[in-house]
Amino acid sequence: MRLRSLRVRHAKERIFQGAFLAGIAVALGSLAFFLADILAEAWPALRPEILVSFPSFQDPTRAGIAPAIVGSLWLVGMTLLFSLPLGVAAGIYLEEYARRSRLARLLQAGVANLAGVPSVVFGLLGLMLFVRGLDLGPVVLAGALTLTMLVFPYVVITTQEAIRAVPASLRDGSLALGATHWQTVRRQVIPAAAPGLLTAAILAASRAMGETAPLIVIGAVVFMKFLPYGPDSPFIALPVQIYAWTGLPQDEWRSLAAAAIVVFLGILLSVNLGAILLRGKLQRRW
Repeated sequence: MRLRSLRVRHAKERIFQGAFLAGIAVALGSLAFFLADILAEAWPALRPEILVSFPSFQDPTRAGIAPAIVGSLWLVGMTLLFSLPLGVAAGIYLEEYARRSRLARLLQAGVANLAGVPSVVFGLLGLMLFVRGLDLGPVVLAGALTLTMLVFPYVVITTQEAIRAVPASLRDGSLALGATHWQTVRRQVIPAAAPGLLTAAILAASRAMGETAPLIVIGAVVFMKFLPYGPDSPFIALPVQIYAWTGLPQDEWRSLAAAAIVVFLGILLSVNLGAILLRGKLQRRW
């Protein structure tokens, strides 16, 4: 009977492993199919000039995405500048200082609910608070503040997970040697959690770079003949530019949109790869 039970468990384990491998194969196969389809569509429009040319709605052979690239970099950079300090500080407070109080539970529920809010709602909030309320207008700063609200809960949650993964013995040893709580957090916990905090930056950058709906709602332009020059500049982002071109009927514009998607994926993968390599160097074993 015991041998039979062991065989049944082994058979179930093989079935589950086969199901998992099949699911991974389907996911990777679908991804490869979509990437191949995009590359085939983008191939006629992939040329170096697309990176330095300005957009056009008349001649697809001379149109480019230079303002969209610069605008996306401005938006992502300013979003990280706002969201990382605020999100990391909030995560440290909730995990190290809140002590599971009723206020902490309320704040934790608010953060979790914010993570599930549709992105277009943040666009409406940004339009009301920053574009009209603070009278900033549809500029880079308004877009970055709107995206900061969007990625803030992800930074907080990831920060909490990173801090929670730090061994308790590290805190106990620091406190036993006479360090204060803040000294322990600053000199031991945060350095140990640095790889996880970098993961929060990766998630924030990826989410901010790929958003379209909030930027359209707050007034991102779809045709721009100059490069965004600062926080008070009108802007265009790569997802908005791609969205604008995909709405045009000619095949040449769809090919140009596919080429912009390829460039967008290349930038996103490069940023993530650099952050992953840096995270590997910061990884420490305790």
